[in-house]
Order: sequence, then C-alpha cells, then structure tokens
Amino acid sequence: MTPLEKKLAEMIPSVREERRALARDHGDEAVATVSITQLLGGLRGVRGLVTETSVLDPHEGIRFRGHTIPELLQRLPRAQGGTQPLPEGIFHLLLTGELPSRSDAMEISAEWRRRERLPEHVTRVIDAVPRDAHPMTQLTIGIAAMQTESVFARRYREGIERAQLWEPTLEDAMTLIARLPLLAAYIYRRSFRGGEHLPAADRTLDWAGNFARMLGFEDPGFAELLRLYLFLLSDHEGGNVSAHTVHLVGSALSDPYLALSAGMNGLAGPLHGLANQEALRFILEMRDRLGGGVPARAAIESHVRQTLETGRVIPGYGHAVLRTTDPRYVAQRNFALAHMPDDELFRIVDAMQEIVPAVLRRHGKAKSPWPNVDAHTGVLLVHYGLEEHDFYTVLFGVSRALGTLASLVWDRALGLPIERPKSVSLEWLREHVREMTPKA
Repeated sequence: MTPLEKKLAEMIPSVREERRALARDHGDEAVATVSITQLLGGLRGVRGLVTETSVLDPHEGIRFRGHTIPELLQRLPRAQGGTQPLPEGIFHLLLTGELPSRSDAMEISAEWRRRERLPEHVTRVIDAVPRDAHPMTQLTIGIAAMQTESVFARRYREGIERAQLWEPTLEDAMTLIARLPLLAAYIYRRSFRGGEHLPAADRTLDWAGNFARMLGFEDPGFAELLRLYLFLLSDHEGGNVSAHTVHLVGSALSDPYLALSAGMNGLAGPLHGLANQEALRFILEMRDRLGGGVPARAAIESHVRQTLETGRVIPGYGHAVLRTTDPRYVAQRNFALAHMPDDELFRIVDAMQEIVPAVLRRHGKAKSPWPNVDAHTGVLLVHYGLEEHDFYTVLFGVSRALGTLASLVWDRALGLPIERPKSVSLEWLREHVREMTPKA
C-alpha cells in the first residue's frame, strides 16, 4: 500500500460515519428549493450533488478543499527551480484535503511516471481514425480503448465488497492520469506533427514537464505554463458538464475509464471546453479586422459594441456563478506579465480587460461582466508555439481528469448511490401551476 493509499484508508471510515450520521439525524431537512425557471433552465444553482474536492465561491472563485487559488499558488510544491504549482500537489490536496509536502508531490510524480505505458492496441485504435478527426474524438476513443486494463472492472467481476470499491478506483485513476499525457501527446504529434512521436523524457522529470517534452516543446517557460494550466483547470466543483458526467456514469459503477471517457465527450461541447478556442478566435479576428497589431482602445471598444449589437457574446467574459474577475484569469495574467509582457496578443487581452466590462455593463450585462479563464488561455499557448486550437480542449481534458477522478474515488469511498433524479413533463408543470394559482 502506497503512502497515499494508506492516508485515504485512514480517512475514509470517519468520513463514511459522518455521512451516515447526517443522513440519520438530519435526513429530512431541505437544502434547496427548485423553481420552474431552474427546472426549465438546466437546474442551474440547485444544490443536488455532494462533491468533496472543490466549491465555486461567487466572490473568491474556486476553493480547492477550502483553499483559494492565490493561496495555493503560494503554498503548493513546485518543480525544482520552477515558480508554478505542480499538478501532483493539487491532486494530493483534492484526494486527501491536506496540503502536500514536496515529498508528497514527488512521490505521486514518481508513481505516475512509473505507470507510463500506452498499450499497443490503443495506438492501433487511434491510428485507425482519420488524422483530421478532432483531437477530442481521438482522446475519448483512446481513453475507452484503455478500459481493457481496468483493475476496477476485473475486481468487480471477481467479487469485491462495496466498501472496498474505492481501492481499484484509485488504482485505475492513478494509471489513467499517468497515461493521459502519453495519449494526448500521441494525438498531437499524429494530428499536427506528421506522426513523428517523441519518447517520454527522463524519469526524474515531473508529470507536466514530461508532457511538455513529449508534445515537442523544449522551452522551460512552456513547461511552467503547462504546470499552471493543469493546476488551474483541474476542478470546478461537481455540477459542470464534465465533472457531473463522470459522477453520473460512475454512479452506475462503470469503471473510471468509461466514466472519464464520457466526461470528455461532455467537455468537447462548445458551451464547455471549447470556450477557450472561441475567445482566441475572437481576438484574432478582431485584430485582423482592425488592421493588425494592437488596435487602438477606441477601435476595440467599437468592435465589442458592434458585436453585442448583432446579438453575439464576447467570448471569455461572464460566468454563471462568479461575480468578480476569475482568479484563474488573474493567475494567467500574472504569468504573462512575468514571461511575455510585450506579446502582441497579450497586450490585446490586457486592453480588453479594461474595456469590455464597461461596455457589457452599458448593455445590461452587469451581473457578470468580468473576464474568465478562457479569455487568456489560448493567447498563452500561442505565445509558446502551440497554435493548433483544436488541441486546446485535450489539454483541458488532461487537467480535468485530476479533479473528476479524485471525486470518483470519494464517490466510491462514500458509497454514493446511482444517480436517478425524478423528471416531470410540461403537462405536469401546467397542472402544477393551475393547482398553485389562487382561484378568483
């Protein structure tokens, strides 16, 4: 048993007992009401899930196990000589609720690097797909193809006590996370670099640093950016499409490979993981339409205003929950100020953050007019030469695996049941409204 497994084994019994006590002593107490608007609007804001790993605060952004992003940027372990948090550290925190030491993070890093191996049949399956298939299509196929090695599926067939299901779930999660950079790099090199694949780097290199090398980027700045990116996008509480999908499919006791593959299909949607591409495309099109270079502020404001007047949105601005500038955006902006202050696209993004919120307020978008994480991501990647926009969501997927799989381990540890909400028809709603309307 690894130290990480031992730590979880010590924690789980007390958390299970707490859950049982809450159900026993307070099971009939309501935590939410549902309006017809929420029912017809995707259940937005309805409290209906238990997720241990993170909570989205409207004013502080994501709190990972109670810790804010600015706090974690200072307190999580870093690579040797680096300035950005190691993704290994956020995974330890998401799983255990405890801030990791450097040795904790290095232990996970070594374990992931030890598990690096793509089964031969996985690359054969990927190679059977056209090279121009969307990278997210290839990613979901590759994750599903790896399911043949699921320890959870094997242990479940053999017979395992429900209380122990978290153990093979963690085993699969560790292997999946270890192999995702290999799979993602294989897809990138196959789709955009003529199939010239690069081997995994020195085993002493951390998970994100090795990922950067396999993609083909030697600049230490890109490895630092990747560490930051994989940390920032790792989790976003349980109700977003990718996290909820992994939870939903996992609630049927589907193994982690099948659950994560399903979640990645949700991430691939334009209203979820593709948003960073839309934000970058908006910036590039605006720059070209306004004559290239860094447009004048008045020209940017006019373009934004005209965009809104045609009924379109400004990608990278606004958020369903946040009522302040996204701390993930701030972290990326600070990275850009340190590493690429004169970059043309960054200067456009920097100008937009001062212009766009005021325009949105004038157009009645005052509820959430501030920049979110998607406003910055693509610009940073382009600066280091990763210009293939269709690949950005694959990077998002590698990051989001950290939070969704950590959550899945706890779903199994707590024995959460299969998810089965009750649905109603429009006819039922019409009758309900008639019954609730006071009679004259």
